[in-house]
Amino acid sequence: MGLGGSWDDTPYGAADIAEAEAAVEAALDSGITAFDHADIYRNGKAEAVFGEVLARTPGLRQRVVLQTKCGIRLPDGERPGLYDLRGDTILRRVAASLDRLRTDYVDLLLLHRPDPLADPEDVARALTSLHRQKLVRAFGVSNMSGHQIASLQAYLDFPLVVDQLEMSLHRRDWVEAGVLVNTPQAASVGFPAGTLEHCRANGIRLQAWGALAQGRFTGREETPTERATARLVTALAGSKGTTPETILLWWLQRHPARIVPVVGSARPERIRACADAARREPGLSHEEWYELWVTARGAALP
Repeated sequence: MGLGGSWDDTPYGAADIAEAEAAVEAALDSGITAFDHADIYRNGKAEAVFGEVLARTPGLRQRVVLQTKCGIRLPDGERPGLYDLRGDTILRRVAASLDRLRTDYVDLLLLHRPDPLADPEDVARALTSLHRQKLVRAFGVSNMSGHQIASLQAYLDFPLVVDQLEMSLHRRDWVEAGVLVNTPQAASVGFPAGTLEHCRANGIRLQAWGALAQGRFTGREETPTERATARLVTALAGSKGTTPETILLWWLQRHPARIVPVVGSARPERIRACADAARREPGLSHEEWYELWVTARGAALP
């Protein structure tokens, strides 16, 4: 999302392409070969500059896994932003993404947000058409519950393979919901019950966006709890010969759901700081995982 310059209609330039090239190079050097896009990022310019990189680097497309998302329409004049998973819209937005990315297929398409007006049969027809034309190899969703996934899956002959959710040591409702059952605090957690269990039972890989917690534990601490957590993260990183960023990603990867973190930064040094998470098994013990969780939540477990 950080590639492509500004969010307005200003065209991207040579500096934006160079920034994208540097980010891709840092990712590949770090063992990261999957790239996550969305048609709305920087008003399409994120996909476009990535397409420039693909066009300038022979053989790169075959070395990477490319996914993008559709389903959100940004505000336009007086019209507010909205969600749109009408079949015709999906087909049109995917065609535009393929054009910007300069590729004839994407490995994975995610439906970006639930659209309350979406007809699952209509959505399924669009996805099936994309699949049959070999424009998209696999499909998933983003920000959806287990029940929403099951509802759409009932109309598809191929599996939905990914659910991308905000998950991090800061955004912990996905793990809090599992331990606050039968406590007075349960009502304060809005994460939909059974979503992790549905995904695990059906082979749906969980991807975590916001995995680095927007820097809250690696230099952007704002509260006493965040500062205490950052000290612990730094201490664990030092004892294990790795980076604080890796500790944050290991905390997600250590969960038995085998969560795949999405590194949102476009800064090469920040990307390279995540290399151990791509190359090594999570190096956190059971006790260290809990210590991070309890410190970040700022209170003992129930």
